[in-house]
Amino acid sequence: MASPVTGRTAALSLQLSQAHRELRRRLANVRTALGRSHLPDDALLTHCLAFCTALTSHHQGEDEGLFAALVRERPDLAPTVAKLVEDHGLITGILTRVRELTDEAATLPHADLAAIGRELDGLAAVMESHFRYEERAIGAALDAGVPDADTWQEPVLRFRAPKAP
Repeated sequence: MASPVTGRTAALSLQLSQAHRELRRRLANVRTALGRSHLPDDALLTHCLAFCTALTSHHQGEDEGLFAALVRERPDLAPTVAKLVEDHGLITGILTRVRELTDEAATLPHADLAAIGRELDGLAAVMESHFRYEERAIGAALDAGVPDADTWQEPVLRFRAPKAP
C-alpha cells in the first residue's frame, strides 16, 4: 500500500505485478481460444491482436516513461533497465511473428493454428521470465519513489493502443 512518505508511488510495484498478471491472463485466454478455434474466426484474431496491442503499449510505456524516470533517479539501475529493454526487443520480434501468422491465418481456409500456438508458447515463456526479473529487479526502486509517475503510469499499468512508430 501507499505510505504517507511516498504517497501513491509505494503501491507501484504491486500495480506492476497486477498489470503483469492481467497480461498473463489475456495471453492464456488467447492460447485457450486458439486450441478450440477454426479460422477464419474473427473473434480469435481480434483477441489475439488486442493482446499484442496491450503488451506493446505496456512495454512502450516502460521504455519511454518508467525506465527513463528510474534511470534518472537511480543511475545504478541502468544495466538492469538495458536488459529489460533488450527483452522488450525480443518480445517485439515474437509479437511481429504472431501478427504475421494471424494475418496469414485470416486469409487461408485451412490455416496452421499450431504455428501461432508455438509462437504464443514461446512468448509465454519469455514473458514469464521477463516479468519475474522485472518485478524483482525494480520493485524496490518503484516503492522508494519514481518521479513523473503521472506521465508513465497510464500506458504501463492500463492497456491502451500503442503509439504509431
